[in-house]
Amino acid sequence: MIPLTEHQGKTLLLTGATSGIGEALCAKYAALGWHVIACGRNQEKLTLLASDERVSTLQLDLNDAQQVADSFKSIPDIDLVILNAGSCEYIDDPKHFDGELFARVINTNLISVGYCLQSLLPKIVSGGQLALVGSSASFLPFTRAQAYGASKAGIAYLASSLAIDLKPCNIDVSLIRPGFVKTPLTDKNDFKMPMSISSEQAATYIIHGLNKRQFDIHFPKKFTYILKAIACLPDVLWRWISTRNL
Repeated sequence: MIPLTEHQGKTLLLTGATSGIGEALCAKYAALGWHVIACGRNQEKLTLLASDERVSTLQLDLNDAQQVADSFKSIPDIDLVILNAGSCEYIDDPKHFDGELFARVINTNLISVGYCLQSLLPKIVSGGQLALVGSSASFLPFTRAQAYGASKAGIAYLASSLAIDLKPCNIDVSLIRPGFVKTPLTDKNDFKMPMSISSEQAATYIIHGLNKRQFDIHFPKKFTYILKAIACLPDVLWRWISTRNL
């Protein structure tokens, strides 16, 4: 871990800061001496986060393009942006595909990221970093995850493309792809979550990877390497394995 003194005066803007991985990241970065601009919709949780003098908060709906532009207009230069906010809903009956659910997940997990990038990229300093939170679901298709998986596959492509085009601007891009992490969001899952870790463990993996300026930050490795290996198998095999929920 980078020593505390090297973090003094640095600014992080973090979306999805009021729950799960985002809340853990907020606490850990503040403890490391960063000024954290914590963004979320839950004002009650934001108020609690703001009890730390190193944390300031912004209450906003990232799906509202105008609200995003207005909220981010006056923020200062940023050393690190972590776009972490997201949702997960499953399509239980593919024969009767739920287009509204699909649009809702794509808008929250992907389209809103575009709104954030439009406002925030000009504020990232030379030598700064941008991190997009995707998912290990982008390694391998999973049953019922058509909406969630498609949104996170889009994040993976977006991060890969931005990493190329932002290099001349001296901005490093990271793609964060967690395995199963125990959060209020995943508590609603009705299936087994192998090798799941806590939000605090996930935050530690992320901070370590960002400190090293890694592009692909995936964890826990024993789980994500299994997914990568399965993805190399013939289609008929990985499809069968996917339906078994690993």
